[in-house]
Amino acid sequence: MIKVAVTSVFVDDQEKAKQFYTDVLGFAVKHDIPLGGDARWLTVVSPADPEGVELLLEPNGTPIAQAYQRGLREAGIPVMIFGVDDLAKEHERLTGRGVRFTTPPTQTGPVLMAIFDDTCGNLVNLQQPLG
Repeated sequence: MIKVAVTSVFVDDQEKAKQFYTDVLGFAVKHDIPLGGDARWLTVVSPADPEGVELLLEPNGTPIAQAYQRGLREAGIPVMIFGVDDLAKEHERLTGRGVRFTTPPTQTGPVLMAIFDDTCGNLVNLQQPLG
């Protein structure tokens, strides 16, 4: 059976991304392996599922990666969706930690959603299923 093991998000600064995704969002570092130069194999996981999908904080060091990241952001398109059990509680927690939301909690069809800036070049969607 095939399953998602690692997925990546381009970031403009790996160290800044590590701090945001761990210290602010609450993810845990799974791997932080130097690859030469400034690049690292840097993955984070949810503490609720440490053996689950790893999120690779990947440097946007190529023109293609930079254009992709910039294009999504300029269009207001989140690069990924994180699921939460209580969006109101997460919105309050993250706002208290200085996270800037570009879209406040809003019902869209069968979910509540909110979009925030990850400080590393991306918009991220939080979603809570309804019902």
